[in-house]
Parts: sequence; structure tokens; C-alpha cells
Amino acid sequence: MSSASKLRFDGRVAVVTGAGAGLGREYALLLASRGAKVVVNDLGGSHVGEGASQRAADVVVDEIRKNGGEAVADYNSVIDGAKVIDTAIKAYGRVDILINNAGILRDRSIIKTTEQDWNLVHDVHLKGSFKCTQAAFPHMKKQNFGRIIMTSSNSGIYGNFGQANYSAAKMGQVGLANTVAIEGQKNNVYCNVIIPTAASRMTEGILPDILFNELKPSLIAPVVVYLCHESCTDNGSYIESAAGWATKVHTVRGKGSVLRPSLEDSVTLEYVQNAWNQVTDMSQAKHWNSNAEASASLMEVLEKLKSGDKDAVEDTFSFGNRELILYALGIGASTKNSNDMRFLYENDADFSPIPSFFVMPGLMLTMSSSLVSSALPNSQSDLSNILHGEQYLEILDDLPTGGQLVTKGKVFDVMDKGSGAVVVTDCISYDESGRQLVKNQSAVFVVGAGKFGGKKEPIAGVVPLIAAPSRAPDSSIQYKTDDDQAALYRLSGDLNPLHIDPNFARLSGFKTPILHGLCSLGFSVRAVLSQYANNDSTLFKAVKVRFSGPVLPGQTLKIDMWQQGKRILFRTIVVETGKEVISGAYVDLKEVSKAKL
Repeated sequence: MSSASKLRFDGRVAVVTGAGAGLGREYALLLASRGAKVVVNDLGGSHVGEGASQRAADVVVDEIRKNGGEAVADYNSVIDGAKVIDTAIKAYGRVDILINNAGILRDRSIIKTTEQDWNLVHDVHLKGSFKCTQAAFPHMKKQNFGRIIMTSSNSGIYGNFGQANYSAAKMGQVGLANTVAIEGQKNNVYCNVIIPTAASRMTEGILPDILFNELKPSLIAPVVVYLCHESCTDNGSYIESAAGWATKVHTVRGKGSVLRPSLEDSVTLEYVQNAWNQVTDMSQAKHWNSNAEASASLMEVLEKLKSGDKDAVEDTFSFGNRELILYALGIGASTKNSNDMRFLYENDADFSPIPSFFVMPGLMLTMSSSLVSSALPNSQSDLSNILHGEQYLEILDDLPTGGQLVTKGKVFDVMDKGSGAVVVTDCISYDESGRQLVKNQSAVFVVGAGKFGGKKEPIAGVVPLIAAPSRAPDSSIQYKTDDDQAALYRLSGDLNPLHIDPNFARLSGFKTPILHGLCSLGFSVRAVLSQYANNDSTLFKAVKVRFSGPVLPGQTLKIDMWQQGKRILFRTIVVETGKEVISGAYVDLKEVSKAKL
């Protein structure tokens, strides 16, 4: 790299606190070597904050001067921040860069930490950084340039045994930096946080020798000094660095969960308990750049509650080739059938999803949210007392082979069946462009949640079942399920332990884990596509089923089908028992294309 292209600090004045050794010394030396005039601040005390000496600062100043740079020493405590900054103003007439680096340790377990231990650590790390920044800020603001560094620590970000005082002070610097960054931005005064791990007076004897020797402060100095250069426009960033490596760290907030049905309702302990998995779910976590952005997201929640759409919830669902293929395998597609290759191989010319895969977004939202329990008065629901009763799926547009869907769902109807309650949910899934892709309507039966005085019949809009004709089927197909069918199918996302955990199955009233009803639906849809659509998933429009009995993994499914124009009525029977497990069912096709024999 030519000298002309090197980053320079000519004309800049930098104040580095705690610069008598370790990281501070490296910052001061590097800044001076690139043309900055440096105020080397160091009280000269021990790493526990005892004593004082001018020698530490003087040695570094002498080193800078011998290398042709400009520097002056400052021996003030950072608690007297105004005096530290005044040294820069008297010596050089300005201050452009402030690196708050001074620190001490007073490590004690939280029980043994004294008030003095707490106060001394906070005074140096947090109060000292505040006082120096407060003194430098007016000068930087007036000249319309400033770069400020706060020094945090992994102990502050993650905590560390025996460092309650130090951890709290270091996390306090993050909060201080956040506000300084906001207040200084319009005047080109930027504030960032460094989270270093380096060998120093404070870490000597604490870190293992092999690690201590590798964590050279000189490897971190370029990261910090770059943050101080006029070409760096980061503001409010937290940068972690160690051993020649660096990364940005930031906080994220999960999507969360609404904890009351409407603005007129209060939050109850039981509602919180039921929604807790959503409250703590970080799978959709997002970083917010400002308090205003975070507040705006909360306003969206309140507007939704205010609108009266009290049961509406939202979820995202991501999928790609892997998820489509895994689902196809879960419902029995096989490479032994050449017509199934379009569902199992992403490079097949006709690769496409089996349409019943798209029950998943609606299922995930319905089963993982508080939709069901919020619809039931004086009753709680969990996986042990919920049975999937009916399912309707309608494809609204061309199906993609990957992407992220946003699903919006709400409770559509609630019925009191005495021994339990039926909750009907409607879910619409949208692609990234906002295009409506699929509609799911699910009816779940909540055992023991009935007798609350509700109505017994569904309202208009609940998609009805259609009884199978009394005549012999027009066609039938049999599929034998595998002993591990439920274990495979659950990997598509339906993780209800009823389908794999024997103890949970017994708790739910079954002798052994049962196959997912939606897995039996998938087998049935495959049969209809094979017989009446030549396995062309683009001809599929909708399916409606009622789950009328359990299936055990390893049993054989027989799908009886009757054609009525573009509607294929069907029922699914377990061959080994003769019992019907899917009834009142049909598939609507856009066109019928009989299988080629």
C-alpha cells in the first residue's frame, strides 16, 4: 500500500485514557504514527485502582516522540474528565478523538462485593467515560467532527462470575454510547463501542498463558483506530475484537406475542403461560436501529387490537427444496415410482411441491400460537387435549418451490360440543410480494373444553364436508405406511409428541403413538393426483377432509375415490382394521387428467 493511500490523522487531536500500557498504549502509538497529536492519559495506578504514578504516561509519550510523533502526558483521574480534556485544549487547541479506555478491576463474588468495590469500578469505567465525553462533546459539536469510543467487555455483554461491578459498568457503557451516538449524529460526532479481549495488566494472571500470549493488544488497535477515522461512518455500533478478528454485535428482539385478546381485556397469568413459547421464540428475531422503530412495531400491535380483529395473529414460514422433498418422503413418495421424481429431485424438469405441503404454514400458526386457547372461555388447551378434526386447504395462486410466507390467522368459529369444544381457524398465507398463495381452515377439537353454553352448529363460511356416494368406488389405491412414517413426517414441522412419544400418547388416550392426520391426508392427496391429475400438482385446487379415526404407523391405507366432474370425493380406510380414518372428503381439481396406463 502506498503512503498516499494510507489512512492518516494529520491535524487531529486524540485523547486516550488509560494509555500507559496495554490497549491504550497501542491506540496512542498507532494514532501518533498516523499523524495524530495524542494526549496520553494515565493515572499510573495498579489494576485494582491503587496508587498513582506519572511514569506510565511519560514512558508512552517518550516513545511517541522518539518515533517522530507529537504527544503530551496527562495524569488526571478520568473522574476529573474536564481536566483531561483541558490538557488537550491547552496543548493543541482542539479535541477530535476520545477513546475511553481507562479501567480497573475489583473482582469479588456478588456476596463479597463491597460498596467501595462497586463505586471504584463504576467511577473509573462508567462515570469516567461519561465525564470525559461530557467535557469533549461541546468542542466536537462546535467543530462539526468527533469520534468517541466506549470500551465494553464480554463480561458486560454476557456476564462473568465474580465481576458484578465490572459487568454492570461495562454494560452501562453500551447504554451511554447509544445515547451519545444519537445526540452527536447531526454534528458528525459518532460514538461506537469496542468489546476487546486482550492481554493487559487487568487480565494477567486470569487468562491461561497460551491465550494471554496470543491476545495481543496490537491486533485490536487498528480496529479501534479505524473507528476513529473520518472515513468511518459507523455510529452506535458494538464491535467485538480479539486476536486479529472482529465482528459486529447487536441486540435483537423476538417477534413476541400479544397477551390479551383486545384493548378492553387485561393480561392474565394463564394467558401469559399459554403464550410463553411465542414470547421467548427467537426464530424471527429482528434488530431495530432505534427506539422509534421498536415503538412503531408496538403501535402496529395496538392498532390490530384496536381494530377489533382481536384473534388475529401472524407468523412467517420459510421453505425450499429440502423442505418440499422431506415432506414428499414423509407422505410416502418414492424414487421407485418414476412419477414421484418431480416431488423428490430438485433438478427434475417438472420439480414441484405436493400441494398438501401448504397445510404447514396454517398448522404452525394455529398450533404454536394462542389462537385456540384465546377462543375458549374459562378453559386452557395444550397438545395433550387437542385433536385435529377437519382441514380445508385451497391453493389461491401458482405455487413456488421456495421462499418465505407470511401467514395471518384468526379464530373464525367456536362450537360447544358438550364433551369438548370445536375451534375453527382461518389462515391466509402470502408470499414476499404480498400475493395471496394459500388458504387454510382448520377445525380442532379440544377435549373437556365444552359445556360453556355456546352454539353447536357452524356459521356460514365453515367449509362443509361431503358424504361419499353409496355406490362402489370408481377407483381405489393402496399405500402401506412405514413403521417410522410418523418419525419421518414430523420432521416437516408437526412436532406434537403424540406421534412419537409413547408416554405422551398414553396421556392423550392412545396405547401407542399414532400417525399424523395430515400425513394420512398427504397419502390421500397423492392418490388423487396420481389417479386423476397424472401427478400434475398445478391441477390441484383444494382439499377438504375430516379425520375420523387414528392410523398406526405401518398400517395400510386404502383410498377409495369417486369422480364427480372436477371434484374427486374420497374416503381413506385402514386395510388391516377396515375402519374409516378420513371421511366426508374431496379434492377439487382445475382439470382432470387420468393417469396414463
